[in-house]
Amino acid sequence: MNDYITNNKDRFLDELLDLLRIPSVSADSKFKDDVRKAASFLEEKLISAGADNVEICETGGHPIVYGEKMVDPSAPTVLVYGHYDVQPADPYELWDSPPFEPVIKETALHPDGAIFARGACDDKGQMYMHIKAFEAMMATNTLGCNVKFIIEGEEEVGSDNLEDFLADNKEKLEADIVLVSDTGIIANDVPSITVGLRGLSYVEVEVTGPNRDLHSGLYGGAVPNPINILSEMIASLKDENQRINVLGFYNDVVELTSVERAALARAPFNLEEFKSSIGLSDIEGESGYNSMERTSIRPTLDVNGIWGGYTGEGAKTVIPSKAHAKISMRLVPNQDPEKITKLFEEHFKSIAPKSVSVKVTPHHGGQPAVTPTDSPAYLAAAKAMEATFGKEPVPFRGGGSIPIVALFEQILGAKTVLMGFGLDSDAIHSPNEHYGLFNYYKGIETIPLFYQNYAEMK
Repeated sequence: MNDYITNNKDRFLDELLDLLRIPSVSADSKFKDDVRKAASFLEEKLISAGADNVEICETGGHPIVYGEKMVDPSAPTVLVYGHYDVQPADPYELWDSPPFEPVIKETALHPDGAIFARGACDDKGQMYMHIKAFEAMMATNTLGCNVKFIIEGEEEVGSDNLEDFLADNKEKLEADIVLVSDTGIIANDVPSITVGLRGLSYVEVEVTGPNRDLHSGLYGGAVPNPINILSEMIASLKDENQRINVLGFYNDVVELTSVERAALARAPFNLEEFKSSIGLSDIEGESGYNSMERTSIRPTLDVNGIWGGYTGEGAKTVIPSKAHAKISMRLVPNQDPEKITKLFEEHFKSIAPKSVSVKVTPHHGGQPAVTPTDSPAYLAAAKAMEATFGKEPVPFRGGGSIPIVALFEQILGAKTVLMGFGLDSDAIHSPNEHYGLFNYYKGIETIPLFYQNYAEMK
């Protein structure tokens, strides 16, 4: 197995680089053909790797790529999930190299080199590890589980069509466990497995004042300025202790016990390194919790974008008619995204002055999830990572959201193992996103051991 991976590692890398050159941005319609091109690329690679019944499945949006290999009806079945769509690369000028022209460079955390490109870590590099690991198992006749692949093209825009696809194909997608690598590890020398994810409520708000942009000299001081008002409304959403002021927001939050918090503290964390890595001299967050807890077991509210009025070169003295913002709320177990979205909308409208109107548009959301650490699948993943990293992985709660984890359990009745290999420092969703060659190859090396262990334990 390892000989096959070693002998083909250059090709495995070249194929990933080719995939990264395809700008499969799902959020922007001008990239629609490129999203389709990426799906076709994966269809071809699944077939060449040895998968059967490979197809591009149409949805109401971007397509889903499906493939399978059923080796034994009595063997357990693993459903591999990943996504081939990527975040927009904007702002392009902040990239050190073009986002869809991958380059390999050494970094302090990746002395063996890292691939710099949009989607390198999230999620093309991590998803493609599974196809190459599958190829290696097929080539060496060591695949001990049945495997099904479902690779979607809309994860970065909320997976709007995935729920219907799962519901319409329950029998086809039946599996014992779902395997996902859209997560990370604590460090290259500290392997970890994500056992919890936060949910998400994502909304866009619009504040409207006058019926048109107005001259700030003729009207300034006499009419509402939507940007000023929106800024004041946003500022009021948190108190001096960084707690969210939306009425009822914390009603369903489950407080962890001191024992549970101590268990989470097993994961190594250096505050000074954390601050240095993102160029901060100090940090902030909800009082009573440390930085690791704030990014994993506590809910948040953040403004992701804000705009209005004139932002071009030079000056234009206007009072804008409208102001906008996009706001995300990360949720913890027991918080329901639909309920939180409704609470936010009611609160945000209630704090607006009568001089403006407010519109709140929900975009997408997802349920939080916690996965068991005593299941055969988790133990199989832990044993696999211990073998390749040389130390036992730490169970770790992540701060991000993968809404499909709850969907898989709700619709297919299958739990998920989150065995990712990226690092927090890989700048996903940011300029200069990258993924270490060490991590890419380590994933390809580890995944076959998961199948071997799971077949034995199951």
